[in-house]
Amino acid sequence: MNKDGFLIVISGFSGAGKGTVVKRLVEEYGYSLSISATTRAPREGEEDGREYYFKTVAEFQNLIDYNGFIEWAQYVDNYYGTPRKFVEQEMKEGRDVILEIEVQGAMNVKKQYPNALLIFITAPDAKSLKDRLAGRGTESEEIINKRMKRAAQESEDIDAYDYIAINDDIEECVKTVHSIIVSNKCLRDNNLEFIDNIKGELKAL
Repeated sequence: MNKDGFLIVISGFSGAGKGTVVKRLVEEYGYSLSISATTRAPREGEEDGREYYFKTVAEFQNLIDYNGFIEWAQYVDNYYGTPRKFVEQEMKEGRDVILEIEVQGAMNVKKQYPNALLIFITAPDAKSLKDRLAGRGTESEEIINKRMKRAAQESEDIDAYDYIAINDDIEECVKTVHSIIVSNKCLRDNNLEFIDNIKGELKAL
């Protein structure tokens, strides 16, 4: 039986380390990562097509008009979106795809793909979160405060996620998230196999 790939949505507060967790999942376990498009400026060391597809606002809006995104959202003065074509092709070919997206986008994905697995990554507490943001050294105090206010808003939707992973230790967090994915994928695939088998048995009666 040809099984489609599994869709995993990973979100988290800015500064919680979700990007690092996702990178490790891809490197160590071979997940396919959907690269998002964004209108924010590249940070030092980032490359177009690797971390993000960096777009102008006009380019981004053009893709919206042509239904080029599974989801898109505005976050702290910038736009972020998930290209549709790549994700659907990867899943069709049986590969498990991770979407690293914000809460608003995750809710939109869940509407389109009800079987998607939603995981939220958080720091142990608010102080740790703010300390991590400040430790980046890439953003002003004003932007850090915006991100903390946004985190407070996002916390209202945490209960919509299937699982929450606390990133206190990166090694343990990566293992935990991978275990969650494997368990849920096995449950889905076993159910699909059971359904397929019982259909065949019933037809043979």
